[in-house]
Amino acid sequence: MNAQMVLTIGHDALIMMLMVSAPVLGVILVVGLLISLFQAVTQINEATLAFVPKLIAAMAVFALAGPWMLTTLVEYIRRTIESIPSAVM
Repeated sequence: MNAQMVLTIGHDALIMMLMVSAPVLGVILVVGLLISLFQAVTQINEATLAFVPKLIAAMAVFALAGPWMLTTLVEYIRRTIESIPSAVM
C-alpha cells in the first residue's frame, strides 16, 4: 500500500460522507432559514419553534432518502473491503 492509495481511500471516504449527508443537511438548512425568517418577522423567539420543525424535516428526509443513503454506504464499504487484497500486495 503506497501513499497514493491511502490518499485515494481518504478522498473517496470524504466524498461519500458529503454525498450521503448533503440531503439531510440541505433540508435542515432551508427549514432553519425559513423558521428564522418567520421568527424575525413575527418576533416570536421560541426555542422549540426552531427545533421541532428541523427534527420533523430530518426524519422526513431520512424516511425518503434513507434507503438510497444505506445502499450507497453499503456499496462503498463493499468496494473498500473488496479492495483490501490488492492493497496488501
